Amino acid sequence: MKEIKKKALINAVSTSLYVTAVALFMYFGTLIKIGRTNTIFVPVSLLLLFVLSAAVTGFLIFGKPAQLYVDGKKKEALSLLTYTMAFFGVITVIALILLIIFSR
Repeated sequence: MKEIKKKALINAVSTSLYVTAVALFMYFGTLIKIGRTNTIFVPVSLLLLFVLSAAVTGFLIFGKPAQLYVDGKKKEALSLLTYTMAFFGVITVIALILLIIFSR
């Protein structure tokens, strides 16, 4: 069980780091005027980034549990997914609290 919790924490932290990297790109991209022109590339780029992000986060959160499930380790798969979502939920709540604190 300890190994599953460790993997879940790694999955949740990896997903959070990826989301943070995308958010930093979007934040600093607006500061340096990326996407401020009227071309088709702006919505296409944003949609491509959205789809890529869905794929990456889906892989980070659901990839290993899906593999375990297919391999017949259903209990381990459910535990890993549950712990990953719990850790990610805690990270999300911490981020929201920080947002409230620093928004004042």
